[in-house]
Amino acid sequence: MNIVCLDLEGVLVPEIWIAFSKESGIDELKRTTRDEPDYDKLMKWRLGILKEHGLGLKQIQDTIAGIDPLPGAKEFLDELRSITQAIIISDTFDQFAAPLMKKLGWPTLFCNTLEVGQDGTITGYKMRCPQSKLTTVKALQSIGFDTIAAGDSFNDLAMIEAGKAGFLFRTTDSIKADHPDIPAYEEYSDLLDAIRAQVQ
Repeated sequence: MNIVCLDLEGVLVPEIWIAFSKESGIDELKRTTRDEPDYDKLMKWRLGILKEHGLGLKQIQDTIAGIDPLPGAKEFLDELRSITQAIIISDTFDQFAAPLMKKLGWPTLFCNTLEVGQDGTITGYKMRCPQSKLTTVKALQSIGFDTIAAGDSFNDLAMIEAGKAGFLFRTTDSIKADHPDIPAYEEYSDLLDAIRAQVQ
């Protein structure tokens, strides 16, 4: 039994924080898991910047409302789900993801949740489990699934390397250079062909 585990941002949809950085004019918020391997450190830094600028959940959700999936992403996901099971495992949050899941046809998503004050201030966040991507892949393997994973960032590497097969998708040159053993693709058609070869 195969199951494909996909990252969300950078693979199926644009990076939410980069979009919000452009919308808000705060350049520092362009930093993502492609730049910072320590997710906890990255999120605490982001929340500090939001507090400093008096920004909350509503402003980010307003930006997300205008974000569409990457060109070809929904078609890729539809085709992928016609040949094997797939889930999205993301470090994003329920409060961010729902509009994007609707545009992708409501695929299964495992993600985290934000802690939000009554005034809309983001006060913290709750991770679904430690090392959520690797932990989820190992849990799927423990119930009989062979996992195939694809992602673009540092926080995807553990789930990519832990499975039956794994791929980098539209990643950075530095991550490709550091992990030459992981096949890297730029086009959905090539990623789909690579996954199809593993599930047949």
